Amino acid sequence: MSRLLEKPNVAMPIKTSNGQLTTTTIASASPLATSSNNSTTGNITEINETSKQDYEQPAPANTKAATNLDAVLISLTAGAAAGALAKTTIAPLDRTKINFQINKNVRYSFRAAVEFLKYTYTKEGILALWRGNSATMARIVPYAAIQFTAHEQWRKILHVDKDGTDTKVKRFLAGSLAGITSQSLTYPLDLARARMAVTDKYTGYKTLRQVFVKIWIEEGPHTLYRGYWATVLGVIPYAGTSFFTYETLKREYTEMTGNTKLNTLVSLGFGAAAGAVGQTSSYPLDIVRRRMQTMGVTKDGHSKYPTILATLTTIYKEEGIKNGFYKGLSMNWIKGPIAVGISFSTYDLIKEFLRELLHLKRGRSDLTDSPK
Repeated sequence: MSRLLEKPNVAMPIKTSNGQLTTTTIASASPLATSSNNSTTGNITEINETSKQDYEQPAPANTKAATNLDAVLISLTAGAAAGALAKTTIAPLDRTKINFQINKNVRYSFRAAVEFLKYTYTKEGILALWRGNSATMARIVPYAAIQFTAHEQWRKILHVDKDGTDTKVKRFLAGSLAGITSQSLTYPLDLARARMAVTDKYTGYKTLRQVFVKIWIEEGPHTLYRGYWATVLGVIPYAGTSFFTYETLKREYTEMTGNTKLNTLVSLGFGAAAGAVGQTSSYPLDIVRRRMQTMGVTKDGHSKYPTILATLTTIYKEEGIKNGFYKGLSMNWIKGPIAVGISFSTYDLIKEFLRELLHLKRGRSDLTDSPK
């Protein structure tokens, strides 16, 4: 009976292109065969869905931790490179500025700055223009690395501009806290750099190590943090306005052009503007901290600048506001924008490069680990 229900195979003659007849058998599908095919298709679909679910499992918790660690390492690397490049570029101008800041008897002018550079070159050679740069590198590499990384982390903690919101106060606060964090962790190196910048290799310190040894023995370990509070008070407006100005300009540029990636020249320009604003806002306190830092090695400042208030009072009485608190500011308007512009643009450039490199590496790793 079952044989009668089955549909027979039908043989049909078909003429080929060479005129010969061939017989083709057309098999009719039975209900049982169709059922079997449907069952097989269903099984395959289930397998595919199971495999899809296996691949679409949520990422483990350690993946997020690894991502955060990658972001920190990228910020540290990019920040260190940016700071080193920026400070090395303007090192001769930085030494000139410090020399005028701590010498009250030397009246600053552009011509006097050029004369100082020429005198230093003639007396000690061209490398003397970078004297103290080793101390600067020992300080600026960790300082810049910590500052940029801290800024990224403070932005996350404070939810700066989260979900498209415009949080100006938080943007300023994140920059200030980043500056305080980095300055607190590297301050002794800043003091050592200032000491080396205002002395020569014959009468002052020959190496960075000698700075710390002599200060520790002759002046006491507490001297390594002399001028710290003046520095912190200065870094709040400096770092705050620098990061605020740069991030705000970037935000406005993106809204106007729709381009989220800045080219190098635009980034340099925004960084230069941020540097000019930041340097001007904190310059008087920069004068105070330099006087306090170099008190033990200058002729007229051995005991005149013990505290912030005493330093402010002495400078005001003896030199006035313009010639005291803003001495060398025009030099800072040259070197500051250059340094900050290079620093911000280099940081963004290297950070973006390292991110793309990391994504490329992860992509290759995913291809390698994927099932064959």
